[in-house]
Order: sequence, then structure tokens, then C-alpha cells
Amino acid sequence: MVKERNHLLAAIFVAALLWFYMFSPWTEGRPNFWISMSCSAVVLTSLALSFSTYRKELLTIEKPLFQILGGIALALALWGVFWIGDKLSSLMFDFARGEVDAVYSMKHGMPQWLIALLLLVLIGPAEEFFWRGYVQKTFSSLFKGKNAPTAAFIVTTLIYAMVHIWSFNFMLVMAALVAGAVWGFIYRICPKALPALIISHALWDAMVFVFFPI
Repeated sequence: MVKERNHLLAAIFVAALLWFYMFSPWTEGRPNFWISMSCSAVVLTSLALSFSTYRKELLTIEKPLFQILGGIALALALWGVFWIGDKLSSLMFDFARGEVDAVYSMKHGMPQWLIALLLLVLIGPAEEFFWRGYVQKTFSSLFKGKNAPTAAFIVTTLIYAMVHIWSFNFMLVMAALVAGAVWGFIYRICPKALPALIISHALWDAMVFVFFPI
């Protein structure tokens, strides 16, 4: 149990360092953002596979058609939620649109088709595999009591949002909080839906950043 806890804390610390490197103003001039993000995705996936005691469960896919359709439906629903949220936030906060545009400025420096490909096959899947499949699952096993899965969901969602704080972009942090809460809640009530969450995260990323920007 101690070893499992230490591995989890080390993995979260590495993730925080990676997000600092990718998003903080003090690391400007780094290599292309999407190269950094892709390398981070490989690191997080490797950590999850190395440290997780649930590898077989993570790699098991039940009801594949249901997973595919559910992932697509969730991605579309999330896009709609964020579209509405963007309109409301623009009415409520003068800084909202500028911060959203700052996020989209990250697309510079790489072809759109390559960004979409990286989001679909590497970055999106890796984030879900790590944050829900490894971090939330492991927290759930470490916490005690009948409310352990709920506590794990809350803690993981907050950590996932907070690692984005290095961007000093309120809209990005809130986007991570909302999306992370949705994916985390679904994983809380149905851990076997991880493949659907991976599809949802990957497709939503590609839709928001490339295919249908908000």
C-alpha cells in the first residue's frame, strides 16, 4: 500500500512538472507545444502502465460497440456544453474571450491535420488513461470507507484542474475542471466505461481545437 501511494504521488508530481513546462510563462521558448504535449503523453502512459496494479483491467474492453457510441455521444454533448459555456462566459467576464483565444494560439507552429491526429491517437487517450484509469482508480483503492470512490473522483478532478493553473488562464483551468468532472463522474459510477471516456476525450479535444473551434 505504501509503495502504491508513493508511486501515485511521484506520478502526479511528474505530471505537474510536465504541465508547468508546457503552460507556464517562465518556460516560454520551449520546443513546440504539441511536441512537448506528445512527449508528456508518452511519459504519463508509461508511468500508468509501470505503476498501476490494475493493468489487466485497464486494458480490458467490454462491449466495444457501446464504448464507441457512448464515447462519441459524450464528446458531442461536451462540445455543446462548452459552446453554451463560452457564450455565457463572454457575457459575464470581459476577459473570457481573450483567454479562450490565448488557448487557441497554441495551434500555431504545426499543421492542423497533425494536431488533430496527435489529439486523437495519443494526447487525448493518454490523458484519460492516466488521470482516470490510473490516478482516480488508485486513489479509490488507497482511500478508506464506502465513500472512497467519490473522494477519489473529487481529488482527481481537482488535481487535474490545478495542474493547468501554471497557464494563469482562468478559462483553461475551468475548462479542465468541468471536463475532468464529467469524465471523472462517469468513471466513478462506471469504471468499465474507461474506453468510452478515452474516445470521448480524444474526439472532444480534436473537435474543440481543430474541427469545430468554439
